[in-house]
Amino acid sequence: MQSFTVAIVGRPNVGKSTFFNRLLQQRKAIVDDISGVTRDRQYGVADWNGKAFNLIDTGGFVPDSEDIFEREIRKQVLIAMDEANAIVFMCDAATGITDLDAAMADVLRRSTKPVFLAVNKVDNHERLLEANEFYALGFEHLFFISSMTGSGSGELLDAITAIMPDATTAGEEESVPRIAIIGQPNVGKSSLLNALMGQERTIVSDIAGTTRDTIHTRYTLFQKEFILIDTAGIRRKTKVHEDLEFYSVIRAIKAMDEADVCLLLLDAEKGITQQDLNIYSLAVKKGKGMVVLVNKWDTLKKETNTARDYEKELKDRLAPFNDVPILFISATEKLRIMQAIEAALEVVANRQHKIPTAKLNDVIQKAIQAYHPPVVRGVPVSIKYVTQLPTVVPSFAFFCNHPDDVRQPYKNYLENQLRKSFSFKGVPIRLFFRKK
Repeated sequence: MQSFTVAIVGRPNVGKSTFFNRLLQQRKAIVDDISGVTRDRQYGVADWNGKAFNLIDTGGFVPDSEDIFEREIRKQVLIAMDEANAIVFMCDAATGITDLDAAMADVLRRSTKPVFLAVNKVDNHERLLEANEFYALGFEHLFFISSMTGSGSGELLDAITAIMPDATTAGEEESVPRIAIIGQPNVGKSSLLNALMGQERTIVSDIAGTTRDTIHTRYTLFQKEFILIDTAGIRRKTKVHEDLEFYSVIRAIKAMDEADVCLLLLDAEKGITQQDLNIYSLAVKKGKGMVVLVNKWDTLKKETNTARDYEKELKDRLAPFNDVPILFISATEKLRIMQAIEAALEVVANRQHKIPTAKLNDVIQKAIQAYHPPVVRGVPVSIKYVTQLPTVVPSFAFFCNHPDDVRQPYKNYLENQLRKSFSFKGVPIRLFFRKK
């Protein structure tokens, strides 16, 4: 799958987060009238006319002084220009062109990436007339929008999806499992990679990634062949003093798109952070296989049930999707690193499971007999038949008389029954309910 990433840039308080939430159809970013609310980058997957793309909302900053402020914003614009495929540059019609907008436009005009200028808060005729001054910034693609009401956003999305490449057809290389190592800076991604490189192996080749930063290394290990997608090898850029976290997030998202399975690396001492959970839930939403690796396990003081308790706590944080392999490793000590690769290859196999329809219906009908769907508005829901869909991510269609009345708890019950009867460990599965 090709990765297409769109970054929203602009000075604080122009409505970037409101627009971001509208595109994701959820309230993910915190929206407030106080400038500089979005300090952490927000990211998610947006979908328009059947085309999905990664969306990154670059935050504003709370400045100590005017010039630090400009420097920080400039830094983020440079990173976005470097890493994203397209940029939405947002301005505010209510305030007109400010010095900061002009400075940012100056930087963006030098970019080879497509820039879409979105003039926000155009919600009446008067504003529309005033907004014409933004043509002076000299961008070809100009859109008058309102993040609050959504007007104009359809045209902007049409223009973005028009430049997206069509999904490539899977080639010969697709048959080799692709494993990506993702995680925050300093959790040990490079150490894990180096440890794997040091094992007895035949590396066939380094295949250049779709971006200049993800390196694909083809391995043949113990009669198993796979491609490792390395996001750790960040080449230092002199012109940008990296905002490491922002880079690592964009890298992780790009690597996810190319991978079948993601190894999420955590630091044993720090545990799982909100940032890790964001990356994890994004990978799950993209339907990727997951293995969680707790690194630096050798440095932790342990008691009898340390691993068991740690695993339980992790699963609580990862819920609702926590049917994933969790391994405690040490990249530097080469502890259980080959088990990590074996677990990843097992997840790849689980992701490719095709279950015969007769067997599937047998399991589901027994589950329904044991626990009937709840009656909604006096009408019993009757599930007649289930079949697996021919998709990359294991997906199942349940045919019933009232598909809209099947509630989430019952869907969870059916998913758990599928997991209990068939091996889907580490794999997100999708359930669809359709009218019989």
